[in-house]
Amino acid sequence: MSDAIQPASDVTFKRVMLKISGEALMGDQGFGLHPPTVERIAREVQSVHALGVEICMVIGGGNIFRGLQGSAQGMERTTADYMGMLATVMNALAMQSSLEGLGIHTRVISAITMNEVAEPYIRRRAVRHLEKKRVCIFAAGTGNPYFTTDTAATLRANEMSCEAIFKGTKVDGVYDKDPAKHADAKRYDRVSFDDVLQKRLGVMDASAIALARDNNLPIIVFSLDEPGGFKGILAGKGTYTRVHG
Repeated sequence: MSDAIQPASDVTFKRVMLKISGEALMGDQGFGLHPPTVERIAREVQSVHALGVEICMVIGGGNIFRGLQGSAQGMERTTADYMGMLATVMNALAMQSSLEGLGIHTRVISAITMNEVAEPYIRRRAVRHLEKKRVCIFAAGTGNPYFTTDTAATLRANEMSCEAIFKGTKVDGVYDKDPAKHADAKRYDRVSFDDVLQKRLGVMDASAIALARDNNLPIIVFSLDEPGGFKGILAGKGTYTRVHG
């Protein structure tokens, strides 16, 4: 595997958290993993890694199992949430496989101990991986039920001293209403954490937004479906919404 990377001198951020949903990995399928889609996202990560940017990732598990849905159908909530955490590990392993196929050293770090497939979460070790330009995929959420992967991403981003969270979605930013349903939906270039909470703009869940706000950690919302979008924003270009204090 090649470690040849460029110095991160011309990019906006030097260490970032990329948060994507599990649904982003299923392509046009209604369930599960779509390997070509996983590889496409891995190539987006590869292009940013080549700039010398240190990358953390958190991937949801909704393409395989969503704890809230299981709970709504009568399953005990804690059990359902743990099943959702295991789904995130499966997605993390799929992404690791694609990234390493592209020559990028990657570590899956799980909040639930499963030594045969992933490292346990030890903060100082994870920081060292980032310093060595390895991509760190944090799996199994926070390791606790009742917390979403949005909250896990914000927690890990703070622990890793990331400079921003990049939230990859199907739209190119934050809108005042669903642009797929409303032609007059207005896109924000910048929006405050407090406005996101008060207007219920749906960027992330409330606990994740509050944690980012309290630690002054900006959230960049962009379209994961736009080729080169992730890299472009780091170079100061592209369309996105910045959520800030």
